[in-house]
Amino acid sequence: MTALTTAAPGHTDGPTASAHPLRAGLMLAALGVVYGDIGTSPLYALKECFNPEHGIPLTHETVLGILSLVFWALMLVVTLKYVLFVLRADHDGEGGIMALQALARNAVGGTSAAPLMLRLIAAMGLLGTAMFYGDSLITPAISVLSAVEGLEVATPVFKPYVIPITLCVLVGLFAVQRFGTGVVGKVFGPVMVLWFALLALLGVKQIWLHPEVLAALNPEHALAFLVRHRNHALAVLGSVFLAVTGGEALYADMGHFGARAIRRAWFFIALPALVLNYFGQGALVLADPTAIDNPFFRLVPAWGVLPMVGLSAFATVIASQAVISGAFSLTAQAMRMGYLPRLRIVQTSGQSVGQIYLPFINWTLMVGVILLVLGFKSSSALSSAYGIAVSVTMVTTTLLAGIVALRQWHWNVWLVGLGMLALLTLDALFLVANSLKIADGGWLPLLVAALVMGLFTTWNKGRRLSKEQAAIDKMDIEPFLEALSYGMPHRVKGTAVFLTAQSSAVPHALLHNLKHNQVLHETVVLLSVQACDTPRVDTKERISAQDLGHGFWRVTMRHGFMERPDVPEFMKQLALQKGVSADVMSTSYFTSRETLGQGRLLGLLPLQQLVFGWLHRNAGRASDYFELPGNRVVEFGRRTC
Repeated sequence: MTALTTAAPGHTDGPTASAHPLRAGLMLAALGVVYGDIGTSPLYALKECFNPEHGIPLTHETVLGILSLVFWALMLVVTLKYVLFVLRADHDGEGGIMALQALARNAVGGTSAAPLMLRLIAAMGLLGTAMFYGDSLITPAISVLSAVEGLEVATPVFKPYVIPITLCVLVGLFAVQRFGTGVVGKVFGPVMVLWFALLALLGVKQIWLHPEVLAALNPEHALAFLVRHRNHALAVLGSVFLAVTGGEALYADMGHFGARAIRRAWFFIALPALVLNYFGQGALVLADPTAIDNPFFRLVPAWGVLPMVGLSAFATVIASQAVISGAFSLTAQAMRMGYLPRLRIVQTSGQSVGQIYLPFINWTLMVGVILLVLGFKSSSALSSAYGIAVSVTMVTTTLLAGIVALRQWHWNVWLVGLGMLALLTLDALFLVANSLKIADGGWLPLLVAALVMGLFTTWNKGRRLSKEQAAIDKMDIEPFLEALSYGMPHRVKGTAVFLTAQSSAVPHALLHNLKHNQVLHETVVLLSVQACDTPRVDTKERISAQDLGHGFWRVTMRHGFMERPDVPEFMKQLALQKGVSADVMSTSYFTSRETLGQGRLLGLLPLQQLVFGWLHRNAGRASDYFELPGNRVVEFGRRTC
């Protein structure tokens, strides 16, 4: 797919829904990718709810109370909030915190409170994005580790090998990322169908033997538990929250599968299987309290433990794949919106623009995940670090979705207000509950998020200041063209495309070329590439061009944050619309490679200056980012500050 594509393959609920009718295979694929994280939560969620550190006695009343909390958390947080409400926030077919931020920005633009609101919305979007990176580190570690720990249920002999096996699985997971999610994901759907089917069957067996567990469907048991154990309720809620982590993936992956496929996979497969398995674990614990050490694997007959461990490991790899792919997508979006420097992006699919691979992010995540496993050593210890990042992201999602519902969908203000109050109260409860775990490991995702936020803000501010400083000694294009009419340099055949951030000024690369080579091409294109606050830009609005005379063209090309800025493809479109020559063999591309001098950018703190310098030195080349042909690029150096 080229950058001129206006819709994502597989999207069924956006503007191009008619071109991509819903297929059963799409729901199957959504099940494999979207529900991997939440689908593996039964491995550890209920066990952690009865962690001895919480001080909750294992009684008939507490089992029903915690089961009721888990069930209603699934219904209110995942079903009501995400599946029925947030999935409505379709931004040109895309979802996720960045797309929601863009929707909210568009919704408040032009209002009297717009400047302040826009800053708050930008801050919330960046905060939610930064928190996702913390989740991307912890999810692979806790998911795979909890699955491999099932070997200890089969026999204690495997205990010394849990960590080495976990590390081998994780290294293999990150090693195959370069092949792309399309290749890796072909088996995800069928495996997850088998996984959810077994979850349901294992749960049904125990529910059949102990049907009294179904009383937990009554929310009175949840409320009674919170009242009777109010001194420990927050600690337990932090563990209950483990059952709904992965809810953000429903919205983040909407652009790949469409809202209908995601909803159907949830209501017909994922939700029933999860509820049956949690209730089956509860029924087993009611009958045999000793099973609380690992109720998930205690559901499995002795002969099936080892095969179930293998399937669990596969399922947790799938769960990890969802957040790794999400980290790739969010990083690419942040780059295109100016919050990160250019990094190498590998397009792993010729059909889907969303399937990308970023080597730097992949190997950085792998190192971080390995250090987590070696540092925490068990899924129980890791559970203390899990949840805080996701709960913060959920709060930002609720706030941004509320702004969209009020300003863009024009819902009744009282309806939105009451709905937001209810959802924010629920989010706040989980946020406070997870904050109790900060000292025991919850600080880790917060630290990761703070570092990412620091990188976002430092790079964005540094680039803005750098451009302002460069603009001081800029030369406007109009007097330059006027001077050419008095003494035209030698013109050579072909088209020269000069990439510039300021189309009103003469690019430094053009001045250097004219100074050193003393020639101009017959056609000169001053090209400014702009990233827009939308997932995709309509073909009709993608290019604007102005003939400046003397063979010069001022061209602005726009792309969405889900599109690749493929400049050669843009030039083909320009040739079709304006007749500007863009022949591959007669078009040359000129770029400037900036290097930072010894001076400081006024406005950056000393630490920010060091970070900005490091990011600047390690940024990828413009020629790679804009997909310029390597044999047609001329790069000039330029020193700033």
